[in-house]
Amino acid sequence: MEEKLKSIRWLILDVDGTMTDGGVYLNDHGMETKKFNIKDGAGILLARQAGIEPVILTGRESGCVRHRAKELGIRYVFQNVRDKKRFLLEFFERQGIQKEEAAYLGDDLNDLASMKLVGTAVCPRDAAKTVRNHCQYVLEARGGEGAVREFVEMILKERNVLQSCMEELWG
Repeated sequence: MEEKLKSIRWLILDVDGTMTDGGVYLNDHGMETKKFNIKDGAGILLARQAGIEPVILTGRESGCVRHRAKELGIRYVFQNVRDKKRFLLEFFERQGIQKEEAAYLGDDLNDLASMKLVGTAVCPRDAAKTVRNHCQYVLEARGGEGAVREFVEMILKERNVLQSCMEELWG
């Protein structure tokens, strides 16, 4: 399993239930907001520092997601994607991505077909049971509570670069 971690160059991230707690918060005016975990944001920065390209792939459209992705310097943000599997197949072909170079972090049934396209499937502890049964890694953290960071740290520890990436980012 450790060899899988060393080959990851692309980290595909679902949003709701993975980067967030899965809740959809609407105010009295119908405006949506989401809660993102700062630790996950730091994990994304660490991934980028280590040469891992984060990709957001979500079935919903949200200005909150665009804003958070911009803050974190995520170049590839795809929202309102109904057929994630087909989209990923085309994206992998355009980018020349091999299955073994990609990990997918998702939590629910709409992620399952896409998870079968990558070399490493990962989910938070509170993912749907069917998803947990498919994943090579079930994380300790729940969605929106540091799951992204936990997985990135696993990768970087396996590569023995976690400390150097932290020092390069934060001194």
